[in-house]
Amino acid sequence: MGEFEGRIVVITGAAHGIGRAMALGFAAEGADVALLDRDGAALEATAGDARGHGRRVLAIEADLLDHGVLVESFARIARDLGPAHTLVNNLGQTARERFSMFSDAPHEVLEFVLDISLHAAIHCSRQVVGAMKDRREGRIVSISSDSAFNGDLGCVDYAAAKAGVLGFTRGLAREMAPYGVTVNAICPGPTNTRAMQRIPPDAFERARAAVPMQAICEPEDIANAAIFLASSKARFITGNTLIVNGGRVFH
Repeated sequence: MGEFEGRIVVITGAAHGIGRAMALGFAAEGADVALLDRDGAALEATAGDARGHGRRVLAIEADLLDHGVLVESFARIARDLGPAHTLVNNLGQTARERFSMFSDAPHEVLEFVLDISLHAAIHCSRQVVGAMKDRREGRIVSISSDSAFNGDLGCVDYAAAKAGVLGFTRGLAREMAPYGVTVNAICPGPTNTRAMQRIPPDAFERARAAVPMQAICEPEDIANAAIFLASSKARFITGNTLIVNGGRVFH
C-alpha cells in the first residue's frame, strides 16, 4: 500500500477543496483518515470517496470553533481509530462575503478570521502533541497562505492569522524536535477551490496573471506537498515553510 499503511492522518476542513484533495491523497497512499468539517453532507461525500481506497475513514461533523466540540472530536478519533500519526491543520478562511478594509472591519469578523485561521490550528495541535511526544514520532502540517508574505489587499486579518500560523509552526517545531516530531507549514497561493471559483471572472484572471507560471494552483498540488512533509522522505525537515504558489511570492 505505501508507507502510510496503518498510519492515522487527521485532516481538518476536509469536506471541500484542499481538504478533500488531502483526504483522497492520503487514503490513496494507504493512510486511515479522520476527517473533520462542519459541512456534514459534503464531508460524507468526501469520506465515501476516501473509503473507495479501502481505508478506514472516520468522518466527524464538527464546528471546531467550539472548544468543547473540538476536544471531544479528537477524543473520539483516538478512541475509534487510534493515535494520530499526522495532523493536517487545513481549516481556515478569509472574511469572504464580509470582506472589508481593515479600518471598516467589524470586531466579530476580525475575531472569526483569527479563530478559524489561527486559533483552531493551535487548539487542534494541542490535542495530539502529548501522544506524539510519548511515542516519539509524529507530523504536524499546517496550511498557511502566501498572504502571510504578500499582505494581500483587504486581507489584513487573514494575513495576520496566517503569519501567526508560521510563528506557531516554528515555535512548536523547536519544542517537538527532541521527540522526533516534525512541524511544518505550507503556504498556497490562489487555489482553484470554491472560494476562487465564486469571484468575478476578471478578478480570477488577474489572480492567474499574477502567477509567473500563468496558472492557478490546484488542490492536489497542496495535497502532494502535505503528503511529502508527512512522509519519511521529509524526516529531517522541521520548522519550515513550503510555498506552493507557482512563483507568485518568493521567500
